[in-house]
Amino acid sequence: MSIRILRDAPLQARNSFAVSARAGWLAEVGDARLLPEALARMRPADRPPLVLGGGSNLLLVDDLAMPVIALTGRQVGFDDTGDGRVRVRADAGAHWHDFVMRTLAHGLGGLENLALIPGTVGAAPIQNIGAYGVEVREYIHAVEAYEPASGQTHRFDTNACAFAYRDSRFKRERDRYIVTAVEFELPRADAGHALKLDYAGIGDELAAMGIDAPTASDVADAVIAIRRRKLPDPAVIGNAGSFFKNPIVAADLAEALRREHPRLPVYPLAPFPADAAGHGEAPHGGLCKLSAAWLIDACGWKGHRDGDAGIAASHALVLVNHGSASGAQLLDLARRVAGSVSERFGVALEPEPRIVGASW
Repeated sequence: MSIRILRDAPLQARNSFAVSARAGWLAEVGDARLLPEALARMRPADRPPLVLGGGSNLLLVDDLAMPVIALTGRQVGFDDTGDGRVRVRADAGAHWHDFVMRTLAHGLGGLENLALIPGTVGAAPIQNIGAYGVEVREYIHAVEAYEPASGQTHRFDTNACAFAYRDSRFKRERDRYIVTAVEFELPRADAGHALKLDYAGIGDELAAMGIDAPTASDVADAVIAIRRRKLPDPAVIGNAGSFFKNPIVAADLAEALRREHPRLPVYPLAPFPADAAGHGEAPHGGLCKLSAAWLIDACGWKGHRDGDAGIAASHALVLVNHGSASGAQLLDLARRVAGSVSERFGVALEPEPRIVGASW
């Protein structure tokens, strides 16, 4: 069955925070070509739908009035371009980590630093997911998306996606498009692919593994080991991974903070590429990225708990649900964390997950 319509659908098992919420209408769609039919069968038909992937970048604060779409297609195709690179097209519903591991098994590099990130392929370009010195935009060739208002399917090249730090046109226009597939261009791992090993302890992890000439798969294994140590498993305790973006601030503020707090990690940023119209340009000249985890930890939040809403003891960036916390309770805690960082350091924190049912 390519379309399955559910009424009054429970969402607790469909979001990684495991908060209790319900959707009045939910459609599971196996073939993106059936999106117009699915949307027409749900109510209210004139409201933009919420697209639910793995539910790992989402905080539900209330029951959902809008219809919900879950794309379940998971097909992946490979097309060798003959120049040491391979085009890989994946349906939006494909599980991200499984997809990464599949590309590695095909002898392709590029995505190894992004292993074990939860969620689906369709969510990757929306958030421009990144980890351990790599952003997914570096390897995206095109994004296919359906526009409910016009009934048209579009194909956006990487410039038209207007990527920025943890951002894209699909995030800024989140109610306009439904990402249906992503096409990647990946280098063959044996064709001189340059591994990124100098970020967040990857080199140390590889050394501890006894590997001095790593492959892309070795890097993925190192990343998986680091993530499993540092980040709680959503299957064990509800969370959405890193809840806050690393803040980007003016270089003079970053230097002033580092003079006062020498252990604060500061990362100078290079200018971000933009399309011809300037879309997606995050003018990073003279800007620096700070460690949100360090700022939060310095304010004493790591391991904090209010009832079942808390901050992970293993990582200050991770908001956790110890059992029955509501979305509203988790949001309240996140706001207080951000408020304390702003008061002490003069730095604003922004959430990474989409907050549904309330404003930040």
